[in-house]
Amino acid sequence: MKHILFITLFVSISIFSQESIETRFIDKTPLSIEKLIDVDDFNTVYYISNNVLHKRNNDKTITYNNLQLGNITSANAFNSLKINLFYKDFNTAIILDNRLAEIFKIDFNNRQPYRSVSYISTGNDNTLWIFNQDSQQLEVFDYKNNNTRFKTLPISSGVLDIRSNYNYCWLLTNDHLLIYNYFGTLISKIKNEGFTSMDESDGNIVLKKGNSLFYLKKESTELTPIKIPNLLINQFLVTNETLYIYNNETLQKFQLKTN
Repeated sequence: MKHILFITLFVSISIFSQESIETRFIDKTPLSIEKLIDVDDFNTVYYISNNVLHKRNNDKTITYNNLQLGNITSANAFNSLKINLFYKDFNTAIILDNRLAEIFKIDFNNRQPYRSVSYISTGNDNTLWIFNQDSQQLEVFDYKNNNTRFKTLPISSGVLDIRSNYNYCWLLTNDHLLIYNYFGTLISKIKNEGFTSMDESDGNIVLKKGNSLFYLKKESTELTPIKIPNLLINQFLVTNETLYIYNNETLQKFQLKTN
């Protein structure tokens, strides 16, 4: 029993690296918004204010709103040509183009079989990763052909956050960070040691625990602390090697020194 306890403890501790990732402060911008969605390589900022999606680049801002569907639960601009919005109260997703014009509406109430969806994220081609609350499964859902291409086994722990790219999906639950490939196959499982949210860029993950951030490199299971100034992290984003931290007053920009 002592040997088993030692091995379990070793595995739990070893997922955290003793090293840390340095950061370099770049700049900060005054910003007063409700929710930060994304900042791309061209400094285009996507955000929500007053239940309206904004896309701002330099001095030009375009918007999208759909008051009939209530509050925006989540938004994802990973693919700027197919931005997705999710309205959980109406069990509906909206797909927008890069001008924030509506190109597709997915009302899960009217799709058969019926799905009660609680999370969505961008998939490949004409798909979304959706979390089916009834079956407790992740699905790769083809919204044009109205079918599920792949699905995962049922997930027993409560879901906290979801991120994806064209090939993978990261699901943060109360118990674990689960990593799936495009076919819905679980390829990695990391114990959740108090993480509550995350962001993804190029297959690398940044996770938030309290007021601290940790870096999970692509195809690794080792979490590395990120050294940042002592500031309030209300929201954060990562784009390539750039970390953005928003504290409800300013958007601060840091370079991650991951090499």
